[in-house]
Amino acid sequence: MNIPFCLPEEITPEIFLQNYWQKKPLVIRNGLPQIVGLFTPKDILDLALEEDVVARLVQCHHIDDEKQWQVKISPFCEQDFENLPEFWSVLVQNLEQWSPELGELWQAFGFIPQWQRDDIMVSYAPKGGSVGKHYDEYDVFLVQGYGQRRWQLGKWCDPSTEFNPNQPIRIFDDMGELVIDEVMNPGDILYVPSRMAHYGVAETDCLTFSFGLRFPSSVELLDKVNHHLQHQQNIDISQLNVPFRLGIDSQPNGLLDPKTVANFKEQLTYLLQTSDQFDYLFLHSVATAVSSRRYEQLEIDEAFYPDELQTALEDGSWLIQDSNVKIVYTENPLRIYVNGEWIDELNEMEADLLVRIANGDTISWNKLASKTQDQNELELLLDCLCDWLDCGWILLNEAE
Repeated sequence: MNIPFCLPEEITPEIFLQNYWQKKPLVIRNGLPQIVGLFTPKDILDLALEEDVVARLVQCHHIDDEKQWQVKISPFCEQDFENLPEFWSVLVQNLEQWSPELGELWQAFGFIPQWQRDDIMVSYAPKGGSVGKHYDEYDVFLVQGYGQRRWQLGKWCDPSTEFNPNQPIRIFDDMGELVIDEVMNPGDILYVPSRMAHYGVAETDCLTFSFGLRFPSSVELLDKVNHHLQHQQNIDISQLNVPFRLGIDSQPNGLLDPKTVANFKEQLTYLLQTSDQFDYLFLHSVATAVSSRRYEQLEIDEAFYPDELQTALEDGSWLIQDSNVKIVYTENPLRIYVNGEWIDELNEMEADLLVRIANGDTISWNKLASKTQDQNELELLLDCLCDWLDCGWILLNEAE
């Protein structure tokens, strides 16, 4: 299924990225009609009971005219959904893991690089259900899939924003001046920039799908740099492994004075800014960080064989990237990363094919046959594609 970008006709990807991305929200009416009818509330409640699902049950109890929130983490049993208060929600993470049809809808947001994708979360709530007034450290497209939800968007927040005390979730009461107060219908999209206060309340039984996008934090990047420094992984760090040379002033024998510490910092910063080896190491660290998944990928039960794959492709089926995985590549040098791992045993033909898949290309039999010189090359490439299918990197879309 080829899904166009979800933006309104008058807003190109360039306009969105320049004027809206991380700057201001946007309501897109009927931006993703393909999501309507994919799931019902019962589908999500049944899925939340599955053993391998990552989900949260959020309840709001009214005690002495005050709200007290309660959060339970999966796994759940049927008794967890009995005797619930009037207002509650269940949130299921990584929903594309369970629905390839839903995962294909990432195409609607293809104007954002795939390395920023986090996951698709769904929130079910009966009428009045909510998870409170809050903000997130990631950008999100909120897509209404079933029923209606009212959204209010207000002030910009930051790490100093105070949350209500003694609550298990990060919520606050002050939304500031509202900039959006709209009811979303099935197929509608609301873009919420990171750190903007928002508050959603179910008008009816409803499902809201969150297509989340995030950047790695400085701590995550430093952790990756430290990991690769320790393991090196064929990266030469001799240029970085040199002792500093520092002059010192007269000072007490046991004192590490601020001037010396500042000198260390200055020399370290200069070394990192001027070292080609560190640039190479940092590129590797960033690539592994942004291509990593937050959730463990389910194993593929089905096995694929080259002759069966060839027959399917000849009959009109095609291959696409599985939206469960992140496939990211760098240039100069060309390196391909899948789910946080550098795939370093690819020949030129395989690497070219994986890059095309990462960029959204579909692989048909004609495209595949045109890339090979002889039958031996074709058989090797079919073997490789079967391995990628078994690993869950790509999907076979069967011809109707």
